[in-house]
Amino acid sequence: MIWVGIVLISLFGTLAHFLYDISKHNKVLGLFTAVNESTWEHIKIALTPTILWSLVDGYIYGVDPNYFLAKLASLVTLAVVIPVIFYGYKLITKKPVLFIDITTFYLAIILSQFVFYKIIEAPDINYLGTYLSCLGTFVFFGAYTLLTLMPLRLKIFLDPITNRYGFRGHSDKYNPFKKKKAH
Repeated sequence: MIWVGIVLISLFGTLAHFLYDISKHNKVLGLFTAVNESTWEHIKIALTPTILWSLVDGYIYGVDPNYFLAKLASLVTLAVVIPVIFYGYKLITKKPVLFIDITTFYLAIILSQFVFYKIIEAPDINYLGTYLSCLGTFVFFGAYTLLTLMPLRLKIFLDPITNRYGFRGHSDKYNPFKKKKAH
């Protein structure tokens, strides 16, 4: 089951990189897909399919006392691994390297799913732990959606192409779905 999740999350996450442009900038869809080229938006395209995968893994493991802890840990793993590797290797290369960025995305998804399954297999946490994990998961989801609407003025949210944040950071410069004007 872990590999099915990894493959489906990876495929949908890859598609989520382009959905905002494909949808002709649908703002509702933009809450859950990449709206610019910032590091945050690349984290989002891993978070969205992982959250959607909750419909499957929640059905299977939702009664497990460790479920919300496992889900929260998997989401936090994505939110930490992607920027740590991205900014870490950029200290050495001084510039982004597309191959490393793509590899980082998939590696983060794999690690996230392994963290989820390791916690599911761990001894059950107590009721308070389950409650706090559930609360933490919903707080994380709320923050995830708000940070596109109201991005913090931090480097992780800054689009390196437009030097802007959130929806305003979107650039059609690299939009393969934008129709070219006829001259």
